[in-house]
Amino acid sequence: MDEYREEEFLLLSGIQHFAFCRRQWALIHIEQQWQENEYTVEGELMHKRAHDPNFSQKRGDIIVSRSLPVFSRIMGVKGVCDIVEFHKMEEGVKIHGHKGLFQVYPIEYKRGRPKETEMDILQLTAQAICLEEMLLTAIPEGAIFYGETRRREKVELTEERKDRAKKMFQEMHDLFKRRYTPKVKWSKSCNACSLKDTCLPKLGKAPSVKEYIHGKIAEEDL
Repeated sequence: MDEYREEEFLLLSGIQHFAFCRRQWALIHIEQQWQENEYTVEGELMHKRAHDPNFSQKRGDIIVSRSLPVFSRIMGVKGVCDIVEFHKMEEGVKIHGHKGLFQVYPIEYKRGRPKETEMDILQLTAQAICLEEMLLTAIPEGAIFYGETRRREKVELTEERKDRAKKMFQEMHDLFKRRYTPKVKWSKSCNACSLKDTCLPKLGKAPSVKEYIHGKIAEEDL
């Protein structure tokens, strides 16, 4: 299986943008455009609380690691896991400096509450794929902690979800290589997008010149 070079790696977190809107992902990751809104600021503050690379603790049979860098040469991505727990089990991987074997359990932090789409789940799934490749283990489950509900939501990291995440990154690499930004396609979700003023999604609803001329001719014939 071919592997990506490090200079070709995409940001793992981009899968959430891509799942939300391919054009938004391209504007951010290809055209390097970004704007803050209340949602992105709140999300950033929440991640800062979770990310402390100097912090690691042991709670009973669980080791907690924060801000853990991960990558996948097969998918061609790199990123950071908010929190990864290592649960002591009879089967699992060895952790340097600790006795026994541990099951890997990634946890992603998000603002708000669980979404109807799988955007957050796909990001967690991509993190799990990276950890599986790096640690040579299987990760069947993880969790997403939502700031508004203040609770963890367990997520089954199925092979179907992993295949979907891998296919998305293949498409992302293709668009990035071609430097192609998808055209505007307006939807209700555009209203919550931090790039709506840059993207101008409502232009996608405007009629073409041909439609405009035909419309004017029709009006004159009435």
